Amino acid sequence: MSAQDLLIEIGAEELPPKALSSLSKAFEELITAALKKESLSFDSAKRFATPRRLALLISELQDAQEDKQIQRLGPAVSAAFDSDGNPTPAASGFAKSCGVDVHELAMTEKDDVEKLSFSSFQQGQQTIGLLPDIIRQALNQLPAPKRMRWGSSREEFVRPVHWLMVLFGKQVVDLEMYGLSSSNNSYGHRFLHNRVITLNAAEDYEECLEKSGRVIPDFERRKALIREQVIEEGEKTGAQTVVDEALLDEVTALVEYPVSLTGNFDEEFLEVPAEALILAMKSHQKCFYLVDEKERLLPKFVTVSNIISKDPAQVIEGNERVIRPRLADARFFFESDKQTPLVARIGSLKNIVFQEKLGTVYDKSVRVAKLAVAIAADLGSDTDQCERAAMLSKCDLLTSMVGEFADLQGLMGSYYAQHDGEAEEVCNALNEQYLPRYAGDSLPKSKTGAILAMADKLDAMVGLFGIGQPPTGSKDPFALRRSAIGILRILVEKELDLDIVKTIEASVASYSNIELQANTTNQVFDFLLERFRSWYLETGINSEVFQSVFVMRPARPLDFHHRIQAVHSFNKLPEAVALAAANKRVSNLLSKQKEVNERSECSSNLLTEAAEHSLHKEIQVKILEVAPLFEQGDYTKGLQSLSTLKTSVDNFFDNVLVMHQDEQVRQNRLALLKQLRNLFLQTADISYLHSS
Repeated sequence: MSAQDLLIEIGAEELPPKALSSLSKAFEELITAALKKESLSFDSAKRFATPRRLALLISELQDAQEDKQIQRLGPAVSAAFDSDGNPTPAASGFAKSCGVDVHELAMTEKDDVEKLSFSSFQQGQQTIGLLPDIIRQALNQLPAPKRMRWGSSREEFVRPVHWLMVLFGKQVVDLEMYGLSSSNNSYGHRFLHNRVITLNAAEDYEECLEKSGRVIPDFERRKALIREQVIEEGEKTGAQTVVDEALLDEVTALVEYPVSLTGNFDEEFLEVPAEALILAMKSHQKCFYLVDEKERLLPKFVTVSNIISKDPAQVIEGNERVIRPRLADARFFFESDKQTPLVARIGSLKNIVFQEKLGTVYDKSVRVAKLAVAIAADLGSDTDQCERAAMLSKCDLLTSMVGEFADLQGLMGSYYAQHDGEAEEVCNALNEQYLPRYAGDSLPKSKTGAILAMADKLDAMVGLFGIGQPPTGSKDPFALRRSAIGILRILVEKELDLDIVKTIEASVASYSNIELQANTTNQVFDFLLERFRSWYLETGINSEVFQSVFVMRPARPLDFHHRIQAVHSFNKLPEAVALAAANKRVSNLLSKQKEVNERSECSSNLLTEAAEHSLHKEIQVKILEVAPLFEQGDYTKGLQSLSTLKTSVDNFFDNVLVMHQDEQVRQNRLALLKQLRNLFLQTADISYLHSS
């Protein structure tokens, strides 16, 4: 069967830059999925996206569907006719649904049952006739952030549509949408070639647009070109251009034919924190910044223009003229904010609501300060610095700079605290209080910063669980799941041995004026432990290893982590399978013998078999051997030591009848097994490692 290329291009007003890439990807997925559903094969799909167009090129799309021989199966022959050979209602109904008489039906064997059947020939439809509905449905299903209507049309799209080009090979596909008829006409660059470009064939699209229309339609190729250009611009001045990937994507979505140019700004602006200047250049002007060999910000920027100018100097001057007031605003905010010390802003936090039921940001700051002091006391850190950092932590929310650039919260607080003469540890903590912000983000470097970050996250978690507003499904407006992982990462990776249950209780106690649910502590603790589960599964530790420690519910996350690592290591030993199975067996035996209580002790006088004497002797040795290891938290060495019990344990179960008819002997043997199990339970319940 022959095949041709399919080209679809939707020409519109400037599309939203931050959504362009996702729209393009979704368009490709919707079209290709629909083609596959219609059993239309093709070789490949390539998507294109610029500010003014979404396009898709499907290579070697077959001209028509394959013809099909369709067979329908009806009722079993035994149920299709009565004793006189007359058709039953089941047979008549099946024949009617097929549009034939009963005598025209055939008989086919299926799964050893003979059934009525009907075969029909279905001719494949022409692809060009199927395409209009496929394209129409795909465009209507695009996940647009916001849709628009224009003119008198009731049809909606992301932006007003100006042209439709749909070509199947050299033939225009007849499509009516948005008050437009499809054609083989596209348009070039808005400024460089704002004229009709007529295509003779779908395969000519990319080359024709670039050569005639001054448009580079391939998003990824345009992105690579911009990256190359901006890096080269930095090298021309002996500097390094910092390429922010999110900004690069956005700039790529703003231009159809990129031209990069370097501009300058006054050095006096460098007195403002570099982060504020960078954010002003990136967010307002979509410019890339440059640094020297020591990564210090330079008074230069690279802008990406959408035109080829005969006089680039004018374009540069225009960008410099526009960027100057933006930087001047940042400088004004910085200078005016410094006139009011952070500590003087604490009272004004009472005017900002944190959460309707949980009070103001001031209330939160007071709670976080109390909790930070409690954590600092447990970890042997400076309680005064932690309390000071907590009370100042949200004050920069009231500054003009953070009001303009919300992403700078915490960081600007650090700068203003330095200006106010606060301790260096406090200043660092203000900058680190929101870390880690996302998966893989860096952790606070200072101990005060780590304590403040944990206290801040835990306060929100306890409060929201306490008022019955935990995360549900995909809804997590306060990012509590991310906060939980952040707390655990800080404790584990910075090796802070904190009792998290005690800390949660301290947080609950800090809500002195708000009544929280009675089970808040347990809910928050369970929530944290469940986040541990996803963390470990992502690192390749299986669920059985996690569950073996999870059931022990260690209160110290660092201790939990050490146990997980120990069991993970133990599970790789050749003895692990047999010992896990033995523990499972012991667990089942003990669960059925309630009379074996915690005080049950094994008496050597009641041991009669050589195998139980041997196991008893080894257990006594191991009790003394592993006690200091488990006391020090060296669970790995402890479990390695216990792994040598395998031979004695196997020998015991092979040669000793546990459920002896003599009750004293039976209870003694159960007590011996309880000692064995308790040895392992000092780390984890390894019976969970035995899946069967």
